[in-house]
Amino acid sequence: MAAHVLGRAKTSPDKIALQILGPHGGEAFTYRALEAAVLGTATGLVQHEFRTGDIVLMRLGNTVDFPIAYLAALAAGMVPVPTSSALTLVETAKIIETLHPAVILHDDAVACPDDPRILPLDDLRAMRLLVPARYHRGDPNRLGYIIYTSGTSGVPRAVMHAHRAIWARQMMFDGWYGLREDDCVLHAGAFNWTYTLGTGLMDPWTMGATALIPAAGTRPDTLPTLLEESRATIFAAAPGVYRQILNHHGNFNLPYLRHGLSAGEKLPQGIRAGWEKAIGTPIYEAYGMSECSTFLSSNPGQPAVGDVLGRPQPGRRIAILGKDGPVALGHEGTIAVHRSDPGLMLGYRDAPQETAAKFAGDWFLTGDQGVMDAQGQISYLGRADDMMNAGGFRVSPIEVEQALAGFEGITAVGAAEVEVRKDVRVIAAFYTGPAALDETALRRYAETNLARYKQPRVYIHLPELPIGANGKLLRRALASQYEAQSND
Repeated sequence: MAAHVLGRAKTSPDKIALQILGPHGGEAFTYRALEAAVLGTATGLVQHEFRTGDIVLMRLGNTVDFPIAYLAALAAGMVPVPTSSALTLVETAKIIETLHPAVILHDDAVACPDDPRILPLDDLRAMRLLVPARYHRGDPNRLGYIIYTSGTSGVPRAVMHAHRAIWARQMMFDGWYGLREDDCVLHAGAFNWTYTLGTGLMDPWTMGATALIPAAGTRPDTLPTLLEESRATIFAAAPGVYRQILNHHGNFNLPYLRHGLSAGEKLPQGIRAGWEKAIGTPIYEAYGMSECSTFLSSNPGQPAVGDVLGRPQPGRRIAILGKDGPVALGHEGTIAVHRSDPGLMLGYRDAPQETAAKFAGDWFLTGDQGVMDAQGQISYLGRADDMMNAGGFRVSPIEVEQALAGFEGITAVGAAEVEVRKDVRVIAAFYTGPAALDETALRRYAETNLARYKQPRVYIHLPELPIGANGKLLRRALASQYEAQSND
């Protein structure tokens, strides 16, 4: 996978592969320098006697160290595990306990328990200057990397992907991005977000384009200036970033920008229309998940019509399934991906039963509902389960509920995603107890036990939670009740 991503180091060694954008300029890497840093780091990992197949847990911040370490581990035949820097000590400790990594790459600015397996950031950076390693070659179907996603049980699941997953990403070049070798792709996300890692870095590098990443701490309202000054041709972000830009700006001039890309959560029509009105370029939306790389999208050659999500990318086998198999066109069902898709996960680590439960014959069930029209366009109808979406991250309500249940004074708690104003959705915590609790104390408790994107933004005390006939919590009723009261 690493050799595939960095192949342009042989053909375009002096071209800028990565430019970090800041108010006073930023660090830049040519393809030659990027590959040298990656393979030098791979040498360092091998010299520390880490072996092929060893798990490398990444607790690194929003810096270029993240993609360099990620590719270095892959180049050395090890298994990198990128994690969000927003995870707390408690959450990180749970991952370490179940993952059993051989090494933990650690930036002191990122939460991580003390552990003898920690390799400090300074030591990691020093490895870049070592003699380059040779790429470790092997079966493309072997385990390549692991990413974490919240499971419906409330326990974050380790999703295993093969090296072959990088091939699946090439289907996005025409099927979503309209990506060209002369493109400059500016991704608004942090280095350590998997959306940025793939769309903002790996894919432009595979194509031989230039990746542009804003420096840590860049405010959304400054992004239009960076887009103009860097002559970015493609802009990628989550819907919330587009919203924040539009809140700070009216019309603005971006003469080099061809179009925008959106993923992570459903793009509201109001944001799409507002962006097109402000700068005159479209946004192409895509749908994917941790278990499978993005596979539904619109693109410059096939823009979405109305509020549909898009079409299956060329080379993908996608179906809309009911309980008895594929449903007729125009009928609702579960969006499913064929198990032959190279971007589909190998499975959940140490969870064979949960992995098997995600399949119906040869089809992987996403758990999300959709409908396909006669033109092959798919409209997204929402999640079939109670999973929440916080700024592009899928969050299990059970994980939030379990974290808050330990707070003194709470007798029961339910979490749900609610709309607080048009096109703005947040996580809300509904709880019961003898009395309403101090919200400041609740927020502090959540900060200690949950990553920021998992923390509720709204806390509501109720006399009781809605329970169904089977005794289960009705989370959708919580959301409906809140939104009905808010609209009164």
